[in-house]
Amino acid sequence: MLELSKFLPEWAARGVVDFFPLEINSEKVEEFSLKLSRYKATQKPLRIKLGIDPTGADIHLGHSILFRKLRAFQDAGHTAILIIGDFTARIGDPTGKSKTRIQLSSNEVEENSQTYLEQLGLGKSKNDSLLDFETEGRIEVRRNSEWLADFDMTQIINLLSKSTVGQMLAKEDFSKRYSNGTSISLHEFLYPLFQGYDSVAVKADVELGGVDQKFNVAMGRDMQRHFGQQPQFGLLLPILVGLDGTQKMSKSLGNTIGLSEDALSMYSKLEKVPDDQVLNYLTLLTDLELNKLPEDAREIQKFMALSVTAQFHGLATASSAQSDASKLMVGLQDGLDDIPEVSISDVNFPSKAFYLLSAIGLFSSSSEARRQIKGGSVRIDGEKILDPNFEFCNKDELSGRILQIGKKVFRRMSS
Repeated sequence: MLELSKFLPEWAARGVVDFFPLEINSEKVEEFSLKLSRYKATQKPLRIKLGIDPTGADIHLGHSILFRKLRAFQDAGHTAILIIGDFTARIGDPTGKSKTRIQLSSNEVEENSQTYLEQLGLGKSKNDSLLDFETEGRIEVRRNSEWLADFDMTQIINLLSKSTVGQMLAKEDFSKRYSNGTSISLHEFLYPLFQGYDSVAVKADVELGGVDQKFNVAMGRDMQRHFGQQPQFGLLLPILVGLDGTQKMSKSLGNTIGLSEDALSMYSKLEKVPDDQVLNYLTLLTDLELNKLPEDAREIQKFMALSVTAQFHGLATASSAQSDASKLMVGLQDGLDDIPEVSISDVNFPSKAFYLLSAIGLFSSSSEARRQIKGGSVRIDGEKILDPNFEFCNKDELSGRILQIGKKVFRRMSS
């Protein structure tokens, strides 16, 4: 891979693992670098596209890598084109999927879209947000239903004519499914075509994506070329490895850290990221200089956890979370500051332990609560609860006590 930092400013090159089109003599990188620098003279910002399909309600740290890069372009004076894929979300991105995705309703997509925007900082100060929604000219929020919902059959056929079945089956996910005899619905072929057309609709100069999105980003270049536009550049970033240290961060795998999590939960999870991933987290989730880190590996990990938590909760709250996590680690309960509360006021007492945990929403079912208790994952004030049928007589004996699930989830019970 070409050393991009030789041609691009640090803020643009940091974390990027693929840039295209890439030529051996690096002319395309230099052309892109020239476009970045020319902005200072012309004051004509580049249009930086990032598309998101609101197929869920929460954004996690893995998603934030791309938004951080988009924010870096904003801070350099360029325009973020944030495309809410409210139309394409109804198809579902087939990337990384071994079967056809369930199609969402328009209402589900709109609800998810709103929560995404709120988590990205809509309505907040730019200093407290992932993206800058405040500064005039720095962001356009578009929904691709603006141009895709009214496509007639002639336009769809025109789009379909721009690609071949061979090209679609060259996409790794389609290729695997085809080889395995797993069905591929025809509507799934429309997804990369529609996403590619998004680049035409917004006249993108650059598209950001994860490394798994190269096919879709390249399709955007193809579509722009077919429609007479200058093809966009593609900047791809790595997929963040989740808390298990092996697989990508994914809610379905249960290895995520959500942006909306409380500070103590976020810090506690980050502090336990596998050692071999700490540097990646620092590179992708912070702007810190990597040559000025503590020498001790444990201190680097704590430094990373504090720095990332501070981005979403502020340094004071993150420092308090770090202190609380240390106290919990050694079994101290007094003086804990910012442990989030969970109400037990609606629990019917006397209550068995497994029922209590499922009733307050810490587990999705009573059977899961039973399994976790038997596995030794549940503590109250540092003491393990091993009997799922252990009975608590009333609220008073639990109010104010700290419930711990595994090493990462802490809640203070309140009545």
